Amino acid sequence: MARLLRAPGLLLGIGLGGFVDGILLHQVLQWHHLLTGTDSDRIGVRYYSPDTVEGLRMNTLFDGLFHVVTWLFVLGGIGLLYSRVTRDRRAAWTSRALWGWMLAGWGLFNLVEGLIDHQILGVHHVREGADQLWWDLGFLALGAVLMVAGWALQRGADERVPVR
Repeated sequence: MARLLRAPGLLLGIGLGGFVDGILLHQVLQWHHLLTGTDSDRIGVRYYSPDTVEGLRMNTLFDGLFHVVTWLFVLGGIGLLYSRVTRDRRAAWTSRALWGWMLAGWGLFNLVEGLIDHQILGVHHVREGADQLWWDLGFLALGAVLMVAGWALQRGADERVPVR
């Protein structure tokens, strides 16, 4: 019954994909923060420059809130996985189904975040500047590739993963 791993895998993938985005793009590379989109004013969301103390404080706060949400997705995924897999948990963690759905969840995160935050709301872009559209499109393309790869990986999973 590997299909029972779908929801936990998707939740884990969404949460972990959000962590990769927040840690890598917001903190390590510092390409953007949650509210650094210069075109965010058009929808009534205030732009906060990361180059001012006030702006950096607000962006750090909202980046932290973003990490809380991604943490809740991971926590929910682990809880759901634990409740569905009652024996031989190692088989579930090594299952192609779980890892495939996790990849699909990461791709789903990229597609939703890329379409809503980058394109529709404009609260930030992957990398602000002259080529920001190309960075945003690359982020969306990565999301699509992750979703397709995850779906393909889980399709080849053994349906006999011991659950409940």
